[in-house]
Amino acid sequence: MPAHAEHPLAFAPAYLRTLGRAILGSPHFATHTLNRDFVQTRGFSLVFRDDGRAEVERGFPAFVPYLERALRADCNAFYLNPLELGRGSRVDPHVDRSLRSYCKEILPPVSVSVLYVLVPPALSGGRLVLARGKKQLACVRPVAGSLVFFDGDLTHSIERVESAGSRLSLVCEQYSLAPEEWERIPRFALETRARTYS
Repeated sequence: MPAHAEHPLAFAPAYLRTLGRAILGSPHFATHTLNRDFVQTRGFSLVFRDDGRAEVERGFPAFVPYLERALRADCNAFYLNPLELGRGSRVDPHVDRSLRSYCKEILPPVSVSVLYVLVPPALSGGRLVLARGKKQLACVRPVAGSLVFFDGDLTHSIERVESAGSRLSLVCEQYSLAPEEWERIPRFALETRARTYS
């Protein structure tokens, strides 16, 4: 099986516009909570188990078509995050294990799915680079509406964005956890740096 797959035109432009407005207009959208590999990026993160998916869909209805298309039936825990890069942003090489804060011994996800929501027409840089060890496997150019899946144990990075505009994607790490690991993951949790006022 190939280590990654690209599905061009997976979603219609009208849905991408709706999704983009929902993400960029969210009160949770702010400087990202992700680690230091993510340089000058914005977004927020949703942690959920399979039994918490309905809560995600109620709170974030624009995500529903993506979840229906992207989530794997053999996975039971997920880390979902909108990710925006602008000029000067980049993501350094890493292997995803974002649920590690809940379960330290966790293995990488089974799969990672990426939907490109907004891509500047003259994007320079910003390509997704996939590698296994020192061997580069692919260099994916973002295209709006394209849905990409890759093996969760791959090292990956995003080249520095050199052009203006918003490169916006929706990323989901998909895990297949043993029962004792699954129980440590919140049914649903929101991670954001946005300030909230009551």
